[in-house]
Amino acid sequence: MSGLAIVGSDSHSLLDVAGMRGREPFSPTPVATFEEAGLNHTLVESLILKLLFVEGQATGRKIAAELGLPFGPFPEFLRLLKNQQIVTYANSAAANDFHYSLTDVGRARARGYAEECSYVGPAPVPFDDYLKAVSAQTIVSEHPHEKDLREALADLVLSEATVRSLGPAINSGRGLFLYGPPGNGKTSIAERITRCFGTSVWIPRVILIEGQLLKLFDLANHEVVESTEGSGLLGGCDHDQRWVRIRRPTIVAGGELRMEDLEIRFDPMTRVCEAPLQLKSNLGTFLIDDFGRQRMQPVELLNRWIMPLENRFDFLSLPTGKKFRVPFDQLIIFSTNLEPRELVDEAFLRRIPYKILAEDPTEEMFRGMLHRFAPKLGFPRIDDAAVDYMINHHYKAVGRPFRCCQPRDLLLQVRNYCIYNDLPLELNREYVDFAVAGYFTVM
Repeated sequence: MSGLAIVGSDSHSLLDVAGMRGREPFSPTPVATFEEAGLNHTLVESLILKLLFVEGQATGRKIAAELGLPFGPFPEFLRLLKNQQIVTYANSAAANDFHYSLTDVGRARARGYAEECSYVGPAPVPFDDYLKAVSAQTIVSEHPHEKDLREALADLVLSEATVRSLGPAINSGRGLFLYGPPGNGKTSIAERITRCFGTSVWIPRVILIEGQLLKLFDLANHEVVESTEGSGLLGGCDHDQRWVRIRRPTIVAGGELRMEDLEIRFDPMTRVCEAPLQLKSNLGTFLIDDFGRQRMQPVELLNRWIMPLENRFDFLSLPTGKKFRVPFDQLIIFSTNLEPRELVDEAFLRRIPYKILAEDPTEEMFRGMLHRFAPKLGFPRIDDAAVDYMINHHYKAVGRPFRCCQPRDLLLQVRNYCIYNDLPLELNREYVDFAVAGYFTVM
């Protein structure tokens, strides 16, 4: 199959080493004091009192664990709060610890803190520490090689021309267009590209900037890498617990993307800020899927990003109106069914240096995909006569183009038909006709 790129067999074998080339991996070192953590005592007090207000009571070790801070400075700090009659001992606990609860004065103070900001959870990380972390883990310093790309795309079947074009584009760490007819795997390619940059990265759960709390970690967009270390409650961790280790992020925004999604979102009820999508995608990949179908005009989006794409930094505004500079450290991928020149002018295209066509598969590739997907879907074998019938009768005879998604989708139609009718999984003319009739019929 000369035009077919079987790009790998194990898509994870390089993930743990590809990002380690040439430098020591970054890890947030533990802190011993609140000062080392970059936190003033007022902020620590507010987090403690709001936590106790919600929990009712908690031990000093639990408070430290919930805030992601070392237990060491807590006994003295809590003792000072007790002397001020803000907290009180509710009960004794193991290892010279106590159960703490709020006094009436403490509850009043906690309510005041909650009115200013109702956030309860891990303590924030100063913005300067986040900048250092991005610099240490930047995607720009990663230079994937051909084997990394082939491993990342191991479960896809692509032409050699597409694989050869993708390599330099990914290596640049800059923007690229993936364009071509629908159903040819543009989104699937983009979602796997992050694997080329390998390994995991550390990000703060919450960032402290200009007195504002900015939530960065997002379970909907970030995949946590499970740690084998001890829990913070037992003091067995060797990293700062305010940080979380995640896979390099791949964030996908489709036709629902709005301009406000690219700015800091401030919740007036909780008075907590939420990071925009491009900040959450730092150190990874940001895919603008189905580009040109967003609620905004394409030129609006690219006008917003023309300078970040050029300079690799962005400017965001806090609810106070203060602007600050943030890293724009990700591979931006625009996936579209349209020709790039139909969407934007030459000045914008120049800032997105790579345009890669996700072309229709050849007949040879189409056959290869049928045989590749079949065992994954439970088919013991594929009858070549049935494949010939599908291609000759339902493609060549009617001038229907091949698409990369169709082998999987048609086999799924046959599989569901066989399971429903309690039939053995196989491909024959009758089943092919049924699958094609349901899949390609358009009202």
